[in-house]
Amino acid sequence: MMKITRNVRRILDCYESDSPGVKANLARILMQGKLGGTGKLVILPVDQGFEHGPARSFAPNPAAYDPHYHYQLAIDAGLSAYAAPIGMLEAGADTFAGQIPTILKVNSSNSLAQSSPAPTQAITGSVSEALRLGCSAIGYTIYPGSDAAFDMMSEFQDMAAEAKALGLAVVLWSYPRGGALSKDGETGFDITAYAAHMAALMGAHIIKVKPPTAYQEQDAAKKVYDAHNVASATLAERISHIVQSCFNGRRMVVFSGGAAKDTDGLLNEIRQLRDGGATGSIIGRNTFQRPREDALALLNTIIDIYKGKA
Repeated sequence: MMKITRNVRRILDCYESDSPGVKANLARILMQGKLGGTGKLVILPVDQGFEHGPARSFAPNPAAYDPHYHYQLAIDAGLSAYAAPIGMLEAGADTFAGQIPTILKVNSSNSLAQSSPAPTQAITGSVSEALRLGCSAIGYTIYPGSDAAFDMMSEFQDMAAEAKALGLAVVLWSYPRGGALSKDGETGFDITAYAAHMAALMGAHIIKVKPPTAYQEQDAAKKVYDAHNVASATLAERISHIVQSCFNGRRMVVFSGGAAKDTDGLLNEIRQLRDGGATGSIIGRNTFQRPREDALALLNTIIDIYKGKA
């Protein structure tokens, strides 16, 4: 029997309008795996096949072409949840039913149809399919800054309302791009805080953004940051402000792992995420592109970092 810890209860209490069904699904994620009960999360996302294609996603570790590989990796590593598009989840839904909370990614893009300055995504899943597959949550991406952002936000609002009404949690990938944003601005300090805050304003339970750089895109924001001495010199300081921007820590914020990087660089980044107060990491390519034993060892170290042991 799952007994909710004080840490998890404190987090759930922040979601004051949500139903017992939604809170039960958030609790499933928060109580799962090696970080269960700590209030921290490490989630495996495997939606990169849409965005980057199969070879760029899986050729470095051919075992990862098999959807069962990712289910098993998430389970054996003791992760909090596994997020993927419908086909990936369907391919292992029966074999792994009930073994790990799943998140159905309900919209997707692909690199064959880049559409700047209006990047967007297509709906590739539904709330009813998430329920059919026993998922704990849906996941959706918006592109703040894109000329298509308003349509994506409206679409998200409809799907989020349906999910919440049926007891599912909502995870929002908030990735600035397109429009007048520069490439540096997409991960800039001020823009990342803005994107995270927008996700909180739209009612997301768990917010996913990229770790911000020190770059600042908007002159108006830079003046305010300078005038009020908002710290941004270190990644930990920038993470702290992103968390602050999500209702002063009342919403869970997880950070992506991004493109593949060396182990030391990744672990140092994770330590700064922890020190800045991040809820956790949602990390894909940096794990599943490695050989299985290396990935398990890396994920165990990441979990130890969030436990304060490494």
